[in-house]
Amino acid sequence: MTSDQAPVFWPFIKAPALPPTGAQMGIDEGSGGSFYCDPFGWVLNDAIPVTNPNIFYFAKPGTGKSATVKAFCGRMMPFGYRTLILGDPKDEYEPLCRFYGVEPFAIGPGMRTRINPLAMGPLGQGWDDLPAAEARRRATIIFGRWLTLVRGLVGSMRIGTSHVPFGPTDADVVQTALEALTGYSEGTTTLRETTIPHLWHLLHNPTNDLVNTSRHASRQQFLDHTRTLRDALGQLVKGVLAGLFDDHTNIEIDWRAPIQSLSLSRLDDLGDEAVGIALLCLNSWGRGMRETAEPGDLRIVVRDESWRQLRLGPEAVKSFDADLRLSRGMAGRGGDIQFAIAHKPSDLLAAGDAGSQAATIAKDLLDLADVKILGGQNPKVARELDSMLGLGAIAQDLVTGWARQVKGRALWSVGETTYKVQTVLHPLEQKLTWTNQALETAAS
Repeated sequence: MTSDQAPVFWPFIKAPALPPTGAQMGIDEGSGGSFYCDPFGWVLNDAIPVTNPNIFYFAKPGTGKSATVKAFCGRMMPFGYRTLILGDPKDEYEPLCRFYGVEPFAIGPGMRTRINPLAMGPLGQGWDDLPAAEARRRATIIFGRWLTLVRGLVGSMRIGTSHVPFGPTDADVVQTALEALTGYSEGTTTLRETTIPHLWHLLHNPTNDLVNTSRHASRQQFLDHTRTLRDALGQLVKGVLAGLFDDHTNIEIDWRAPIQSLSLSRLDDLGDEAVGIALLCLNSWGRGMRETAEPGDLRIVVRDESWRQLRLGPEAVKSFDADLRLSRGMAGRGGDIQFAIAHKPSDLLAAGDAGSQAATIAKDLLDLADVKILGGQNPKVARELDSMLGLGAIAQDLVTGWARQVKGRALWSVGETTYKVQTVLHPLEQKLTWTNQALETAAS
């Protein structure tokens, strides 16, 4: 019998509903067949209600979350996908990188790696040969990305318990300063790359043109109005992250390598806020590197510990929102699968108080990921998932019961349909994805 005839006689036997394309992840326990994950293929298939390839993965530690992510990355490589780890806070991806002959770039105090979050990226190349209209289009993208970053950096700082505000006047001042620093306001044929310290110094010592263009009556009025802006940027220049993101990028990344990773484990002692700011900077830099992708350049961008960035406030949440929208590139012309990993849905809501702008935006981020993977959770967290995703009682029971019984089990929500999936690892993958070395060392 064909699969459409069989349900007439065996209505409780479920046939696989997804095509066998992409990475074979394991067993679909609803049908007994293999489960394949192909986010871009799903987007391009009108029969599957998926409009973007992004993935959110929620699961408590120790349930096989990291192993599933790494297996997916490795199994998509034969289909032309490369992986970019934009910040590895725990060095979980180092074994996978070294297996493919790639050494991760380590970022931290005393390390040589420098990343300039204000790098222009590929859009800044060949500026002197661009038609005027194309130059204006690129400038809009570049300055927009930089404003999103600066807004996030400033908004992550606090005055007491409140985040530092970043209003339209601040945005106008920063854009005017960046245009002056790069030479764009002068109509130069080649844009100069700038850095956060250059911006900070110019705001401390404004030129007459900057004061007048930003519509301030005097230099003193300019300094008075930009004090909190300058103090907030100064934290990145002089604070615990000094020397990491305040100079020109000094590494050459092989974008044709199967995987690349930027390690942040050396920042762990500096606290969650420092790691969150580092992720914010890396995400902006990574977005710039991916603004023009070569035809067929498909990439999985893994965003681990994303909750640390979201807790920085509403502006950092908006920056993360911009990152997720990179997936709008279509297959065959470049595009990214943004793979965000968190422990529980309240990690998103922790961006702000209940009902606040930050919490609302963070909750809406779920709409930018049509694929959700829900691993084992406690009953309280399962109820949170239900309130945000409308899982229903049966799905809650599966997340709190079935999914916790064996590592690698999870409910995969693809569009409006859920699947009970057991990830199956090859013995070699089990070695490469094992994350309990620290616990084993402490116990021995």
